[in-house]
Amino acid sequence: QVQLVESGGGLAQAGGSLRLSCSASGRNFNRHAMGWFRQAPGKERESVAAISRGGGGTLYADSVKGRFTISRDNDKKTVLLQMNSLKPEDTAVYYCAGYSRAILTTVTMDASLYDTWGQGTQVTVSS
Repeated sequence: QVQLVESGGGLAQAGGSLRLSCSASGRNFNRHAMGWFRQAPGKERESVAAISRGGGGTLYADSVKGRFTISRDNDKKTVLLQMNSLKPEDTAVYYCAGYSRAILTTVTMDASLYDTWGQGTQVTVSS
């Protein structure tokens, strides 16, 4: 099992960029499919992006497609979310999560499958 810590959140202007980082500790990080999720005040948690164990497969929510990029470095045990062209509606707490039972090709945005979660990092986009 891994432990996850997010960083990189903060305040950005609309049209700006932020890069979120998720650092993992523990064993078998490269056996985890990874995902980013977010939750805005008063709204349900939603999936943002997901990446397979090796990084060869990715998925994105329609709302962020073309603006956000997920990537991972298994040697450094990190997952990144590059967020460009930010919009006020991207304001939320962003969570990194890991799915420990993923097979090599698994890419999923089903939050119920993820069994390890970080504490979250706040992203606020001003108009």
